[in-house]
Amino acid sequence: MSTEAPATPRRLSANDLRQTLRIAFGGLTGLVVAKLMGWNYGVFFTVFPMFLLAMIPVLNAHVVRQFLASAVATGLEVTLVMGLTQHMPLINLGLVFLMFAGRFRLMARGPLFLFGANGVLTLSIMLHFASYPNTDVYDLVFSNGVASALAVLIAGLMHALFPDIEPRQPPIRPAKPAQQVRHETLIGSLTVTLSFAVFQTLDLRDSLSAQMATVLILFALTYPGARVSAVKRAVGALLGCNLALLLQLLLYNQNHHVILVALAFWLGLMLFARVHILEGSGSAVGFGGLTTLGILFGQYLSPGQDLVFSALYRFSSMAVALVATLAAMACLNRLLNRWPATRAQPT
Repeated sequence: MSTEAPATPRRLSANDLRQTLRIAFGGLTGLVVAKLMGWNYGVFFTVFPMFLLAMIPVLNAHVVRQFLASAVATGLEVTLVMGLTQHMPLINLGLVFLMFAGRFRLMARGPLFLFGANGVLTLSIMLHFASYPNTDVYDLVFSNGVASALAVLIAGLMHALFPDIEPRQPPIRPAKPAQQVRHETLIGSLTVTLSFAVFQTLDLRDSLSAQMATVLILFALTYPGARVSAVKRAVGALLGCNLALLLQLLLYNQNHHVILVALAFWLGLMLFARVHILEGSGSAVGFGGLTTLGILFGQYLSPGQDLVFSALYRFSSMAVALVATLAAMACLNRLLNRWPATRAQPT
């Protein structure tokens, strides 16, 4: 008979509570500003602050430089690549692969992980929007730049209002052998490029959420990590969609009341921010729920449109996209492991 004491559930520390408040109020601020100003691409204004506050608990000059530099570089790349090569699909796809490969290499090497990760996320969203003829690319790039600058300001304000009680220890990033870096670079860039090609070929313009899900699980950088992340991501998205439907039911036809929408959104963010902090594992159930709410409230909810259809469609399309992405990664993982130069190291 075992005499081991049961594991004690983790509780929020003082720093954890402050970060939970930063995430919830930061995402809320982005949504309210976007709604009041009537800006397009509300997904940028809700997801960017949450990404910066949830995934990067410490704000410093190095983080700010990476985040803003990523926005500038992404804007220039999308403008040039989509403007000059959109009518040449094969060349366009090759350049898209090279852009993603550069970002994943930075992520795999470590010191500029935020620049690479934010670049992969924003490139995926912007290329998705910019590939359709009726999209104003300059408005898209401008919205991304404004949202990025606003996210930094919001993050700074949240850190000032809810500062940490105790100093945080920086994460330790072990050195990786060259073949591991090549493996992570290729499996990530090839998978996300394939995802982009499929979404364009099938004309899935309303499947932004599914495409983002396929990108976020790649932050694990390996197939085993992505497989675990996909399950947690799916659970988070399912919970986020169900909560969004419940909040829409409570709002009923009051979508035009910004205060009511903001209160419902904030309650959802507080719940998933707490889950995210307690998990302590990056893009998992909590962050999946956060981004689900950010996309649904920021991109699809408006005075003349509810989010019932978007929530139902989001989970079904995302489930299919995640399964397809994992299947592609499994094939690529097996292929890359055939050569010593791109073989993943055992964990």
